[in-house]
Amino acid sequence: MIIYEIKDGVGIIPNSVTKITDDAFFSCRELNSVIIPDSVTEIGRNAFYGCTGLTSIVIPESVTIIGDKAFYGCSGLTSIIIGKSVTEIGNTAFSGCTGLTKIVIPDSVTSIRNKAFYGCTGLTSIVIPDSVTEMGEEVFSGCIGLTSIVIGNSVTAIARYAFDGCTGLTSVVIGNSVTAIEHCAFCGCTGLTSVNIGNSVTQIGYSAFKGCQALTSLIIPDSITEIGENAFRGCTGLTSIVIPDSVTSIGYTVFEGCSGLTSIIIGNSVSVIGTAAFSGCTGLTSVVIGNSVTEICRGAFKGCINLTNIVIPNSVTEIGGYAFEDCTSLINITIGDSAKIIRDMAFSGCTGLTGIIIPDSVTEIGFEAFAGCTALETVTFGAGIKKIGEKVFSACKVLTVINVPAKKADYYKSRLPEELHPLIVELPAEKKVKK
Repeated sequence: MIIYEIKDGVGIIPNSVTKITDDAFFSCRELNSVIIPDSVTEIGRNAFYGCTGLTSIVIPESVTIIGDKAFYGCSGLTSIIIGKSVTEIGNTAFSGCTGLTKIVIPDSVTSIRNKAFYGCTGLTSIVIPDSVTEMGEEVFSGCIGLTSIVIGNSVTAIARYAFDGCTGLTSVVIGNSVTAIEHCAFCGCTGLTSVNIGNSVTQIGYSAFKGCQALTSLIIPDSITEIGENAFRGCTGLTSIVIPDSVTSIGYTVFEGCSGLTSIIIGNSVSVIGTAAFSGCTGLTSVVIGNSVTEICRGAFKGCINLTNIVIPNSVTEIGGYAFEDCTSLINITIGDSAKIIRDMAFSGCTGLTGIIIPDSVTEIGFEAFAGCTALETVTFGAGIKKIGEKVFSACKVLTVINVPAKKADYYKSRLPEELHPLIVELPAEKKVKK
């Protein structure tokens, strides 16, 4: 059994030791310094855990592994020199080293495990060398002093919560080997102004940049196929977004509350605009929806109070409930001729809308679909209607004409409330053209 001594605050490790054993100096608060001999190849688990008096450490080039929680909670540690043979930095190895201001990760390191530098609030910058292929979850989470990060060209994924809550972070360069930015990787980085996303990234995960309110510009590369739920929720500084044709999926609430967003172009491969995807984007004035979208989900554009025009392409078959609710400036709506269902309250509260044409393809209109459209004067129904929900035109106080297909007045009277019957006008029958 190895016996470790502390004399006058100095840790003594025998020259014959190849591994500093687990818990070797666990919570030795009187430890001020330690000299690690060149014989050591591994620093064990919890080896210097809670040694709050330790101020500096030199890890010799003989060491290849820094074990889990090796320097956990060493709050007095201000500097570390990591030897050029270290390949692995273990889980929470330097977590809670709040005094640490600088660390150089050598080119020998291939793996930085979960929470390795969690809560190192004094760190200001990090360069992840090209040798690193694995960065664990929460690896720099809570490093509020961190201002810049360069991620090397061998890391394949920015793991979950990797930089969560790094509020001082202003810029990020993501290497070209990264294929996935996993969920909450940069969420809560409120100081982040710019992100350079490499051309190898295919997935932006759940809440990846949620709450990055200082982020003003963002280019989504053509490699991206999926943008996850909440990915940019609350990024109030964003002003415009182009979603490339490579993207096939936009998750729910992905840009919810991005109040500075004024324009959106949705590429031609997206099939579904998720629930509340752009809800509360109060600055939004222009939206271009790609021609592969088949469904606009519930509340997708709810509360976009400055949106004036919307063209729903022919590919869309369903307009979800509350999809455009309270879009108070919306004056022109074009509904494509493949739409089959307009769900409950889809356009309720669109107080600027004066007229609407329902194409022949629509078979069902939900409850209060156009309720509260106080400027609505004219409605034209197509020939396909089979079901109309209750109070569909509730509080549409200036509605004067409801156009219906020829010989269908009685049909619509059976489906609309009695007070609307005087407004029903049959359109002339279409003349058949002889071949």
